[in-house]
Amino acid sequence: MPRIVRRERLVPNIHLLEVEAPEIASKCRAGQFVIVMPDARGERIPLTIADWDRDRGTVVCVFMAVGTTTRKLALLRGGDDIPIFAGPLGLPSEIRPFGTVLCAGGCFGIAAIHPLVRALKEAGNRVLVLVDVKAGYLLYWEDKLRALADEFIVSSRDGTYHSTDYVPRRVREVLERERVDRIHAVGCTYLMSSVAEATRPSGVRTMVSLNPIMVDGTGMCGACRVTVDGKTKFACVDGPDFDGHLVDWNELYARRKSYFDDEIRSLCAWEEENFP
Repeated sequence: MPRIVRRERLVPNIHLLEVEAPEIASKCRAGQFVIVMPDARGERIPLTIADWDRDRGTVVCVFMAVGTTTRKLALLRGGDDIPIFAGPLGLPSEIRPFGTVLCAGGCFGIAAIHPLVRALKEAGNRVLVLVDVKAGYLLYWEDKLRALADEFIVSSRDGTYHSTDYVPRRVREVLERERVDRIHAVGCTYLMSSVAEATRPSGVRTMVSLNPIMVDGTGMCGACRVTVDGKTKFACVDGPDFDGHLVDWNELYARRKSYFDDEIRSLCAWEEENFP
């Protein structure tokens, strides 16, 4: 059974999980994910791989604690076993010498863009990193991303980094000043859809890592279906990367709300049982 090496809180509500999984560490590539289940009664959820160490045989994921399953994960400690940690799943991100690439990430996506930035740099690209946070104290992994990026940009609403703009405006500022050949956006649905809309007028291809509801991660359940360019796709096997200009965002927003009430009831029942 996979064993947790480290679990720590990076900033409020954002946690790092490092798991001993040599086979996954030996094969994973930028853009892929794992399916995780915190205990025998938990649900299976996808987590993007944020880093790995092939020599140590460990895989790192960073997640936001929002529902029952992620809150269970946030309570685990180093040395604990985890029943399901399966992967790597999904198609790796396309990596080649594009030229100048802008990688935008917010929330858990700040960590998720890390292997992407690293791989794009190794392929010879000029990489600009844009991270989006509500306030400066929510920024993490700044040193890791700055060490890789040709330019590091922060969109912060509290003015900590001399900016109170939302991420779409910062994206447009970059596009107005220089040529960008490819854009990647990873984070919540709002961040990815807003970046895609901000880049639509320029026509710069904008890849997004979709995160719909997912169960098995192998294309069998169909829960993660999305519409891209008018066609039904499965995020787990056809993605998770898709052209953001072709995604039916309204449908994705609606599908992500399908079990909202059930998730609230589950979380309330679990907290009442464990924290009376």
